[in-house]
Amino acid sequence: MKFRLATPTPQELALTGVTALWGGTFLVLHLAMQHSGPLFFVGVRFLMAAFMVACLAGKHMAGVTRREIRSGFIIGIALSVGYVFQSAGLQFVSSSRSAFITALYVPLVPLFQWAILRKPPHFMSWIGIGLAFAGLIALAGPEALNLTFSHGDLLTVLAACAVASEIVLISLFAQGVDSRRITVCQLAGGGLFALLLMPIMGEHVPAFSWIWVACAAALGSLSALVQLVMNWAQKSVPPSKAAIIYAGEPVWGGLVGWIAGDQLPATTLLGAGLIVCGVLASEMRPRWLVKRQQHLTENG
Repeated sequence: MKFRLATPTPQELALTGVTALWGGTFLVLHLAMQHSGPLFFVGVRFLMAAFMVACLAGKHMAGVTRREIRSGFIIGIALSVGYVFQSAGLQFVSSSRSAFITALYVPLVPLFQWAILRKPPHFMSWIGIGLAFAGLIALAGPEALNLTFSHGDLLTVLAACAVASEIVLISLFAQGVDSRRITVCQLAGGGLFALLLMPIMGEHVPAFSWIWVACAAALGSLSALVQLVMNWAQKSVPPSKAAIIYAGEPVWGGLVGWIAGDQLPATTLLGAGLIVCGVLASEMRPRWLVKRQQHLTENG
């Protein structure tokens, strides 16, 4: 089979750059969760990020529209839910394991496209989904045979579902809005949503620590950059292609975790490999399938 490699666009290169940075955040988040609850940390982190982007946008914030506020808050809720589940999961699993499991959002994106945008997945997407599911089973280890994952694993899977929703929602709402203003709205909405959940979930404000403050400031700065780039780039990069670019995240996250001392047993490496293969397979388009689709289209 032959596959043609297209020259990456500036938007695709930008997404690749923030993905490399994004992948290294799991270790920082893992450290922060030892000093703060997930809801409080996510809330403070996103509000810091919203303030940074608002300062960057300056006078452009005066033109914010109701559509940008509404769309931003919807995306922000999905963003917040994803990070809260991910942060909560990191209280129980290693940073490298969290990175690999979170990668499940990539093959999930085509399914969410189908549900939200009414665009059914390609045949190869189904193969990718199957490989990714097999990877999850391998990551779970022997317990998978009893259909029992750890509490941290389940929380991280839920985070992957929320991230998949966020990617599709950004593509749904990105057209015709100002990237800076909608970024502020989604970060502010996500941060407020997380803080409002604290009394409902019984989470308390943690004791002051320079560690969680430094982690929140660092990850807040990165969140501002990542969300700005995503909102700008996904105006022209479709969700499925953006997802394949984000596939590098678990590789970077696993590498950083390994450097920091995380143990990567054979089952973890196998599971990670299957997930990455699933991601790649979901974007492959064999020539014979393309020709068959063209033939069916031509013949009605």
